[in-house]
Parts: sequence; C-alpha cells; structure tokens
Amino acid sequence: MNHSTATFGGGCFWCLEAIFKDLAGVISVVPGYSGGHVENPTYKQVCTNETGHAEVIQITYDRGVISYKDLLGVFFSTHDPTTLNRQGGDIGTQYRSVVFYETQEEKEATREVMDSMAELWDDPIVTELMELTTFYPAEDYHHDY
Repeated sequence: MNHSTATFGGGCFWCLEAIFKDLAGVISVVPGYSGGHVENPTYKQVCTNETGHAEVIQITYDRGVISYKDLLGVFFSTHDPTTLNRQGGDIGTQYRSVVFYETQEEKEATREVMDSMAELWDDPIVTELMELTTFYPAEDYHHDY
C-alpha cells in the first residue's frame, strides 16, 4: 500500500477537516487531539488548556497521488502560522499551529517548507514541529462537521 498519515494542527479542526477532505489523494481526515499529557482527552478537557493537546486532523493519503510536501503546502497556505496559540477568533493553546512528524524525512520536509514559506509572512512562523507520539480521535460529533 502507498498510504501514509499526516497530522496537522492549525486552529479549529472543523476548518482543517473541510480544507483537506476533498483533496485528490486524501483517503480520510479524522479530527482529534495530539501533543498533550492526558490520555484519551475529551473536547471539554482540551478546551481548558490544561491537557497540552492541540486540536488536529490526521490525514490518510495516497503518496502516489499527493505528496507530504503538497499537504504541507496546503496547510501553510490555509492558516496563519505566525500567530501564537490562536487562529482568528479562536484563542488558546489547543488552536496552536503544529506539525506532528512520524519520520525524519517528514521532519526535514516540514523544515524545508517552513523555510520557503517564511518570506511570504511579515512575522516569523511560530509553528511547532513535534514528533507524533499519540493521536486521539475526537468525539464522533466533531467528525464531518
């Protein structure tokens, strides 16, 4: 199989899901939580800003149709990676801009894309780059919002 996953956070996961779900090569988009210290967090817990989790989407995609770098290009073009812990009116650490990598190649690709996108912004990119350790799917009512 030619399938991989990518996990991104950049504001409300409903908005990110809507952006990625119809891209050619994207098989599924699952909203959820990553980057925190609480196991199986709920939306209510994440909204307290005490779990450390970000609202994220996990994209399953076909590498033969769309590349990881292509997904990164969409991600960095559809949210503001220069605002710390917020996107628009959504404020809090759960809305931070973050890329969770699974391989060294993904980490390097993310750095390359961030470097190339930096000149497009007046302010520095504050997107976090973290190794994916766990992904917790969000409650069903957050899917296909």
